[in-house]
Amino acid sequence: MRNATKLTTAVLAAGVLTLGLSACGSSGSDTASDTSGPLVVAASPTPHAEILNYVKENLAKKAGLDLEVKEFTDYVTPNTATEDGSVGANYFQNQPYLDDFNKKRGTHIVPVVTVHLEPLGLYSHKVKSADALKSGATIAVPNDSVNEARALKLLDANGIITLKDGVGNEATPSDIAKNPKNLTFKELEAAQTPRSLDDVDAAVVNGNYAIEADLKPASDALVLESAKNNPYGNFLAVKDGNEDDPRVKKLAKLLTSAEVKKFIDDKYAGSVLASF
Repeated sequence: MRNATKLTTAVLAAGVLTLGLSACGSSGSDTASDTSGPLVVAASPTPHAEILNYVKENLAKKAGLDLEVKEFTDYVTPNTATEDGSVGANYFQNQPYLDDFNKKRGTHIVPVVTVHLEPLGLYSHKVKSADALKSGATIAVPNDSVNEARALKLLDANGIITLKDGVGNEATPSDIAKNPKNLTFKELEAAQTPRSLDDVDAAVVNGNYAIEADLKPASDALVLESAKNNPYGNFLAVKDGNEDDPRVKKLAKLLTSAEVKKFIDDKYAGSVLASF
């Protein structure tokens, strides 16, 4: 995108190593400590960076906010970069994912304001409905614990499988109680699920990756998550203690403005839903 720094997979891998080393004692660059400089926000390309760039190009200058957007194509580096101060905030995740990440990696990231929901959907290049899935079909699902559980809950809610009672946000295929079509599950990195559609019978795809792959959740999904009472809204997040950064407060206000809601409604036509 025009106003964001695009990171390659190789750079991301090197960045994770660098971030890990800096967390072990190297002072490094801390863009979050100088509140007079630009606010650097790590974001997934679609729709997060697109929404941030709309703010940057149309709203930030008037609000006195110097905003810089960095795009990341994975779900790990934005949090590790926020933790060590390489960026001042991030915008890409939901609460169950963040809770799991903080617990497993010892990070201290906290939400600031919820902006939107991207409904998770089941897609296929081979069948036109979930009912048409054949016995023994292979379904790709995200392999991170929260999104895998979310994918399985979507299939459960639509009668494709039945999960065991009481299954939470760490459900895996081993927690399936009934699998009437003997479906096989292929666990992939979330970003890879739309790319797998030619190789599997169907795939559960996160909303942002669906949009990047030119899938239209509102019309292309065989089954789609309901927005009602949905806990998976995506939010602006910072390292604990940085919530009162005046730059963060300005961005939070802009991200929940009427202008941003109209931008989301007009651009995504129901594939992304404003949560404010």
